[in-house]
Amino acid sequence: MKLGIIGLPNSGKTTLFNALTGLQAETAPYPNPIATEPHVGVIKVPDRRIDRLSTIFQPRKKVYADVICLDITGFARGISTSRQKSGLFNQLWGADAILHVVRAFEDEKVSHPGEGIDPGRDAAALELELIFHDLELVETRLERIATAIKKGIGKEFMAERAVLEKCRSQLEQEKPLRNLDINEAERAAVGSLMFASLKPELVLLNVGEEEIAGARTAARMDALRAYYAGRDALVFALSAKIEMEISRLPAHEAGAFLEDLGITEPAMNRVIREVYELLGLISFFTVGEDEVRAWTIRNGTRAVRAAGKVHSDIERGFIKAEVIGYDDFVAAGTMARAKEKALLRLEGKDYTVQDGDIINFRFNV
Repeated sequence: MKLGIIGLPNSGKTTLFNALTGLQAETAPYPNPIATEPHVGVIKVPDRRIDRLSTIFQPRKKVYADVICLDITGFARGISTSRQKSGLFNQLWGADAILHVVRAFEDEKVSHPGEGIDPGRDAAALELELIFHDLELVETRLERIATAIKKGIGKEFMAERAVLEKCRSQLEQEKPLRNLDINEAERAAVGSLMFASLKPELVLLNVGEEEIAGARTAARMDALRAYYAGRDALVFALSAKIEMEISRLPAHEAGAFLEDLGITEPAMNRVIREVYELLGLISFFTVGEDEVRAWTIRNGTRAVRAAGKVHSDIERGFIKAEVIGYDDFVAAGTMARAKEKALLRLEGKDYTVQDGDIINFRFNV
Protein backbone atom coordinates (compact mmCIF):
# COMPACT_ATOMS: atom_id res chain seq x y z
CA MET A 1 0.00 0.00 0.00
CA LYS A 2 1.21 3.51 -0.82
CA LEU A 3 0.32 6.74 0.97
CA GLY A 4 1.00 10.04 -0.81
CA ILE A 5 1.60 13.07 1.44
CA ILE A 6 0.56 16.34 -0.20
CA GLY A 7 0.05 19.91 0.89
CA LEU A 8 0.85 23.50 0.03
CA PRO A 9 4.54 24.48 0.42
CA ASN A 10 5.70 24.76 4.05
CA SER A 11 2.63 23.02 5.42
CA GLY A 12 4.82 20.53 7.35
CA LYS A 13 4.63 17.59 4.95
CA THR A 14 8.26 16.57 5.25
CA THR A 15 8.22 16.99 9.03
CA LEU A 16 5.29 14.59 9.17
CA PHE A 17 7.02 12.23 6.73
CA ASN A 18 10.02 12.11 9.08
CA ALA A 19 7.75 11.45 12.06
CA LEU A 20 6.02 8.57 10.28
CA THR A 21 9.06 6.89 8.75
CA GLY A 22 11.83 7.71 11.22
CA LEU A 23 13.91 9.18 8.38
CA GLN A 24 15.60 12.57 8.38
CA ALA A 25 14.64 14.15 5.07
CA GLU A 26 15.70 17.77 4.94
CA THR A 27 13.13 20.39 5.93
CA ALA A 28 13.47 24.07 5.04
CA PRO A 29 11.72 27.28 6.17
CA TYR A 30 11.00 28.22 2.56
CA PRO A 31 9.62 26.42 -0.53
CA ASN A 32 12.15 24.48 -2.62
CA PRO A 33 11.46 25.40 -6.28
CA ILE A 34 13.73 22.67 -7.69
CA ALA A 35 12.52 19.68 -5.62
CA THR A 36 10.85 17.30 -8.06
CA GLU A 37 11.30 13.76 -6.75
CA PRO A 38 9.36 12.63 -3.68
CA HIS A 39 11.03 11.40 -0.53
CA VAL A 40 10.23 7.70 -0.13
CA GLY A 41 10.07 5.83 3.17
CA VAL A 42 8.46 2.77 4.70
CA ILE A 43 6.16 2.75 7.71
CA LYS A 44 6.12 -0.50 9.67
CA VAL A 45 2.51 -0.91 10.73
CA PRO A 46 2.42 -1.20 14.53
CA ASP A 47 0.45 -4.24 15.66
CA ARG A 48 0.52 -5.63 19.19
CA ARG A 49 -0.86 -8.91 17.89
CA ILE A 50 2.38 -9.52 15.97
CA ASP A 51 4.36 -8.89 19.15
CA ARG A 52 2.19 -11.30 21.16
CA LEU A 53 2.37 -14.03 18.51
CA SER A 54 6.14 -13.63 18.30
CA THR A 55 6.40 -14.10 22.05
CA ILE A 56 4.50 -17.38 21.73
CA PHE A 57 6.21 -18.80 18.61
CA GLN A 58 9.70 -17.34 19.13
CA PRO A 59 10.27 -17.10 15.35
CA ARG A 60 13.59 -16.33 13.72
CA LYS A 61 11.91 -13.30 12.14
CA LYS A 62 8.82 -11.20 12.75
CA VAL A 63 7.49 -9.12 9.88
CA TYR A 64 5.05 -6.26 10.29
CA ALA A 65 2.85 -5.10 7.45
CA ASP A 66 4.24 -1.99 5.82
CA VAL A 67 3.08 1.15 4.05
CA ILE A 68 5.21 2.96 1.47
CA CYS A 69 5.09 6.67 2.18
CA LEU A 70 5.70 9.33 -0.51
CA ASP A 71 6.48 12.90 0.54
CA ILE A 72 5.48 14.78 -2.62
CA THR A 73 6.76 18.24 -3.53
CA GLY A 74 4.51 21.06 -2.31
CA PHE A 75 1.49 21.84 -4.50
CA ALA A 76 1.74 25.55 -5.24
CA ARG A 77 -1.47 27.38 -6.08
CA GLY A 78 -2.13 27.20 -9.81
CA ILE A 79 -0.06 24.02 -10.28
CA SER A 80 -2.93 22.35 -12.19
CA THR A 81 -2.40 24.81 -15.05
CA SER A 82 1.41 24.99 -14.96
CA ARG A 83 3.99 23.20 -17.08
CA GLN A 84 5.26 21.29 -14.03
CA LYS A 85 1.89 19.73 -13.26
CA SER A 86 2.36 16.40 -15.06
CA GLY A 87 5.48 15.41 -13.13
CA LEU A 88 3.95 16.41 -9.81
CA PHE A 89 0.62 14.69 -10.34
CA ASN A 90 2.37 11.60 -11.73
CA GLN A 91 3.91 11.11 -8.29
CA LEU A 92 0.39 10.48 -6.97
CA TRP A 93 -0.43 7.84 -9.58
CA GLY A 94 0.61 4.82 -7.52
CA ALA A 95 -0.77 6.10 -4.20
CA ASP A 96 -3.76 4.26 -2.73
CA ALA A 97 -4.70 7.21 -0.52
CA ILE A 98 -3.75 10.84 0.05
CA LEU A 99 -2.62 12.38 3.32
CA HIS A 100 -3.31 16.10 2.90
CA VAL A 101 -1.38 18.26 5.39
CA VAL A 102 -3.01 21.63 6.13
CA ARG A 103 -0.95 24.23 7.98
CA ALA A 104 -2.35 25.68 11.19
CA PHE A 105 0.89 26.44 13.08
CA GLU A 106 2.39 29.90 13.55
CA ASP A 107 6.14 30.25 12.99
CA GLU A 108 7.81 33.45 11.79
CA LYS A 109 10.84 31.41 10.70
CA VAL A 110 8.77 29.32 8.27
CA SER A 111 7.37 31.32 5.38
CA HIS A 112 3.78 30.90 4.26
CA PRO A 113 2.85 31.00 0.55
CA GLY A 114 -0.48 32.66 1.32
CA GLU A 115 -1.53 35.69 3.32
CA GLY A 116 -1.22 34.30 6.82
CA ILE A 117 -2.58 31.15 8.45
CA ASP A 118 -6.00 30.14 7.14
CA PRO A 119 -6.53 26.33 7.11
CA GLY A 120 -9.93 26.49 5.46
CA ARG A 121 -8.67 28.62 2.59
CA ASP A 122 -5.58 26.44 2.08
CA ALA A 123 -7.49 23.16 2.17
CA ALA A 124 -9.99 24.43 -0.39
CA ALA A 125 -7.18 25.77 -2.62
CA LEU A 126 -5.43 22.42 -2.87
CA GLU A 127 -8.70 20.56 -3.27
CA LEU A 128 -9.48 22.75 -6.27
CA GLU A 129 -6.08 21.98 -7.81
CA LEU A 130 -6.93 18.27 -7.68
CA ILE A 131 -10.36 18.92 -9.19
CA PHE A 132 -9.05 21.16 -12.01
CA HIS A 133 -6.37 18.60 -12.86
CA ASP A 134 -9.00 15.88 -13.16
CA LEU A 135 -11.37 18.07 -15.16
CA GLU A 136 -8.66 18.69 -17.75
CA LEU A 137 -8.01 14.93 -17.97
CA VAL A 138 -11.71 14.29 -18.53
CA GLU A 139 -12.13 16.96 -21.19
CA THR A 140 -9.00 15.88 -23.06
CA ARG A 141 -10.14 12.26 -23.09
CA LEU A 142 -13.67 13.16 -24.19
CA GLU A 143 -12.25 15.18 -27.10
CA ARG A 144 -10.22 12.17 -28.23
CA ILE A 145 -13.24 9.88 -27.98
CA ALA A 146 -15.32 12.37 -30.00
CA THR A 147 -12.65 12.38 -32.70
CA ALA A 148 -12.63 8.57 -32.78
CA ILE A 149 -16.43 8.46 -33.10
CA LYS A 150 -16.32 10.89 -36.04
CA LYS A 151 -13.90 8.52 -37.73
CA GLY A 152 -16.29 5.63 -37.13
CA ILE A 153 -13.99 3.79 -34.71
CA GLY A 154 -15.36 4.94 -31.38
CA LYS A 155 -18.09 2.41 -30.53
CA GLU A 156 -15.85 0.61 -28.07
CA PHE A 157 -15.46 3.83 -26.08
CA MET A 158 -19.16 4.46 -25.46
CA ALA A 159 -19.16 3.00 -21.93
CA GLU A 160 -16.10 5.01 -21.03
CA ARG A 161 -17.67 8.19 -22.43
CA ALA A 162 -20.76 7.72 -20.27
CA VAL A 163 -18.62 7.50 -17.12
CA LEU A 164 -16.53 10.49 -18.17
CA GLU A 165 -19.68 12.56 -18.64
CA LYS A 166 -20.67 11.75 -15.06
CA CYS A 167 -17.19 12.71 -13.90
CA ARG A 168 -17.27 16.00 -15.80
CA SER A 169 -20.61 16.96 -14.28
CA GLN A 170 -19.23 16.30 -10.79
CA LEU A 171 -15.99 18.21 -11.37
CA GLU A 172 -17.71 21.20 -12.96
CA GLN A 173 -19.55 21.60 -9.66
CA GLU A 174 -16.08 21.78 -8.01
CA LYS A 175 -16.69 18.49 -6.24
CA PRO A 176 -14.04 15.73 -6.07
CA LEU A 177 -14.53 12.38 -7.74
CA ARG A 178 -13.95 10.45 -4.54
CA ASN A 179 -17.56 10.96 -3.48
CA LEU A 180 -19.10 10.31 -6.89
CA ASP A 181 -21.33 7.25 -6.90
CA ILE A 182 -19.73 4.99 -9.51
CA ASN A 183 -19.47 1.20 -9.41
CA GLU A 184 -16.42 -1.00 -9.93
CA ALA A 185 -17.15 -1.50 -13.63
CA GLU A 186 -17.34 2.26 -14.14
CA ARG A 187 -14.10 2.76 -12.21
CA ALA A 188 -12.43 0.18 -14.42
CA ALA A 189 -13.64 1.99 -17.54
CA VAL A 190 -11.66 5.11 -16.56
CA GLY A 191 -8.92 3.31 -14.65
CA SER A 192 -6.17 4.38 -17.04
CA LEU A 193 -6.69 8.06 -16.22
CA MET A 194 -4.66 9.44 -13.32
CA PHE A 195 -7.50 11.00 -11.34
CA ALA A 196 -6.21 12.71 -8.20
CA SER A 197 -9.52 13.66 -6.59
CA LEU A 198 -10.75 10.06 -6.80
CA LYS A 199 -8.32 8.86 -4.14
CA PRO A 200 -9.55 8.55 -0.52
CA GLU A 201 -8.18 11.44 1.51
CA LEU A 202 -6.98 11.84 5.09
CA VAL A 203 -6.84 15.52 6.05
CA LEU A 204 -4.39 16.44 8.79
CA LEU A 205 -4.54 19.82 10.52
CA ASN A 206 -0.91 20.53 11.46
CA VAL A 207 -1.03 22.63 14.62
CA GLY A 208 1.53 24.14 16.97
CA GLU A 209 2.48 22.34 20.18
CA GLU A 210 0.64 24.83 22.39
CA GLU A 211 -2.60 24.46 20.39
CA ILE A 212 -2.99 20.70 20.21
CA ALA A 213 -6.00 20.76 22.52
CA GLY A 214 -6.88 24.45 22.17
CA ALA A 215 -10.24 26.03 21.39
CA ARG A 216 -8.98 27.50 18.12
CA THR A 217 -7.88 24.06 16.93
CA ALA A 218 -11.31 22.64 17.81
CA ALA A 219 -13.01 25.41 15.83
CA ARG A 220 -10.75 24.87 12.83
CA MET A 221 -11.41 21.15 12.97
CA ASP A 222 -15.15 21.75 12.97
CA ALA A 223 -14.79 24.04 9.95
CA LEU A 224 -12.69 21.51 8.01
CA ARG A 225 -15.08 18.67 8.81
CA ALA A 226 -17.97 20.80 7.57
CA TYR A 227 -16.09 21.57 4.34
CA TYR A 228 -15.20 17.92 3.72
CA ALA A 229 -18.64 16.57 4.63
CA GLY A 230 -19.73 14.21 1.85
CA ARG A 231 -16.26 14.22 0.28
CA ASP A 232 -15.15 10.78 1.56
CA ALA A 233 -12.40 12.26 3.71
CA LEU A 234 -11.37 11.89 7.35
CA VAL A 235 -10.08 14.91 9.31
CA PHE A 236 -7.95 15.04 12.46
CA ALA A 237 -5.29 17.25 14.09
CA LEU A 238 -1.76 16.79 15.41
CA SER A 239 1.55 18.63 15.64
CA ALA A 240 3.99 17.23 13.07
CA LYS A 241 6.95 18.96 14.74
CA ILE A 242 6.22 17.39 18.11
CA GLU A 243 5.55 14.00 16.51
CA MET A 244 8.91 14.13 14.72
CA GLU A 245 10.67 14.86 18.01
CA ILE A 246 8.83 11.99 19.69
CA SER A 247 9.76 9.57 16.90
CA ARG A 248 13.45 10.20 17.60
CA LEU A 249 13.26 9.45 21.32
CA PRO A 250 13.90 6.06 22.98
CA ALA A 251 10.64 4.21 23.65
CA HIS A 252 10.60 4.84 27.42
CA GLU A 253 11.24 8.58 26.96
CA ALA A 254 8.69 8.87 24.17
CA GLY A 255 5.97 7.43 26.38
CA ALA A 256 6.65 9.95 29.14
CA PHE A 257 6.75 12.81 26.62
CA LEU A 258 3.41 11.78 25.14
CA GLU A 259 1.87 11.62 28.60
CA ASP A 260 3.15 15.10 29.49
CA LEU A 261 1.58 16.52 26.33
CA GLY A 262 -1.70 14.68 26.85
CA ILE A 263 -1.22 12.71 23.60
CA THR A 264 -2.50 9.14 23.84
CA GLU A 265 -0.42 7.64 21.02
CA PRO A 266 2.17 8.65 18.41
CA ALA A 267 1.16 9.97 14.99
CA MET A 268 2.17 6.79 13.16
CA ASN A 269 -0.39 4.71 15.06
CA ARG A 270 -3.19 7.21 14.44
CA VAL A 271 -2.41 7.75 10.78
CA ILE A 272 -2.16 4.04 10.00
CA ARG A 273 -5.37 3.23 11.86
CA GLU A 274 -7.23 6.00 10.02
CA VAL A 275 -5.79 4.91 6.64
CA TYR A 276 -6.85 1.31 7.26
CA GLU A 277 -10.36 2.49 8.12
CA LEU A 278 -10.48 4.82 5.11
CA LEU A 279 -9.43 2.08 2.68
CA GLY A 280 -11.28 -0.78 4.37
CA LEU A 281 -8.10 -2.74 5.13
CA ILE A 282 -7.58 -5.60 7.59
CA SER A 283 -4.68 -7.87 8.57
CA PHE A 284 -4.32 -11.64 8.74
CA PHE A 285 -1.32 -13.57 10.06
CA THR A 286 0.86 -16.51 9.14
CA VAL A 287 2.86 -18.04 11.99
CA GLY A 288 5.62 -20.57 12.57
CA GLU A 289 9.16 -21.09 13.79
CA ASP A 290 10.64 -19.34 10.74
CA GLU A 291 8.55 -16.20 10.92
CA VAL A 292 5.43 -14.49 12.20
CA ARG A 293 4.09 -12.13 9.54
CA ALA A 294 1.18 -9.74 9.06
CA TRP A 295 -0.48 -9.42 5.65
CA THR A 296 -2.70 -6.52 4.59
CA ILE A 297 -5.81 -7.15 2.48
CA ARG A 298 -9.10 -5.45 1.70
CA ASN A 299 -12.00 -6.28 3.97
CA GLY A 300 -14.14 -8.84 2.16
CA THR A 301 -11.21 -10.65 0.50
CA ARG A 302 -11.78 -14.36 -0.13
CA ALA A 303 -9.34 -16.96 1.21
CA VAL A 304 -7.99 -17.90 -2.21
CA ARG A 305 -7.09 -14.26 -2.97
CA ALA A 306 -5.53 -13.86 0.47
CA ALA A 307 -3.39 -16.90 -0.32
CA GLY A 308 -2.12 -15.03 -3.36
CA LYS A 309 -0.77 -12.31 -1.08
CA VAL A 310 1.55 -14.91 0.43
CA HIS A 311 2.55 -16.46 -2.90
CA SER A 312 0.98 -16.86 -6.33
CA ASP A 313 1.66 -20.63 -6.23
CA ILE A 314 -0.42 -20.95 -3.07
CA GLU A 315 -3.35 -19.21 -4.76
CA ARG A 316 -2.98 -21.36 -7.87
CA GLY A 317 -2.82 -24.63 -5.94
CA PHE A 318 -5.20 -23.66 -3.12
CA ILE A 319 -6.88 -26.60 -1.37
CA LYS A 320 -8.05 -25.38 2.04
CA ALA A 321 -7.30 -22.70 4.62
CA GLU A 322 -6.76 -23.78 8.22
CA VAL A 323 -8.08 -20.83 10.22
CA ILE A 324 -8.26 -19.68 13.83
CA GLY A 325 -9.10 -16.20 15.11
CA TYR A 326 -6.38 -14.32 16.99
CA ASP A 327 -8.41 -14.04 20.23
CA ASP A 328 -9.29 -17.75 20.17
CA PHE A 329 -5.65 -18.69 19.66
CA VAL A 330 -4.38 -16.44 22.44
CA ALA A 331 -7.01 -17.87 24.79
CA ALA A 332 -5.85 -21.41 23.91
CA GLY A 333 -2.17 -20.52 24.21
CA THR A 334 -0.77 -23.04 21.70
CA MET A 335 -1.88 -24.63 18.44
CA ALA A 336 -1.97 -28.02 20.15
CA ARG A 337 -4.51 -26.78 22.73
CA ALA A 338 -6.45 -24.98 20.02
CA LYS A 339 -6.80 -28.28 18.13
CA GLU A 340 -7.85 -30.08 21.31
CA LYS A 341 -10.60 -27.49 21.79
CA ALA A 342 -11.63 -27.77 18.11
CA LEU A 343 -10.97 -24.05 17.57
CA LEU A 344 -9.17 -24.64 14.27
CA ARG A 345 -11.42 -24.97 11.24
CA LEU A 346 -10.97 -25.73 7.56
CA GLU A 347 -12.35 -23.16 5.13
CA GLY A 348 -12.72 -23.23 1.36
CA LYS A 349 -11.57 -20.72 -1.24
CA ASP A 350 -14.74 -18.61 -0.90
CA TYR A 351 -14.29 -18.04 2.85
CA THR A 352 -14.17 -14.30 3.66
CA VAL A 353 -11.02 -13.61 5.69
CA GLN A 354 -11.61 -11.75 8.96
CA ASP A 355 -9.32 -9.24 10.66
CA GLY A 356 -6.95 -11.11 12.96
CA ASP A 357 -7.34 -14.53 11.34
CA ILE A 358 -4.30 -16.79 11.71
CA ILE A 359 -4.16 -18.89 8.56
CA ASN A 360 -2.21 -21.90 7.35
CA PHE A 361 -2.87 -22.43 3.64
CA ARG A 362 -2.94 -25.96 2.29
CA PHE A 363 -2.03 -26.15 -1.38
CA ASN A 364 -0.65 -28.41 -4.05
CA VAL A 365 1.18 -27.36 -7.20
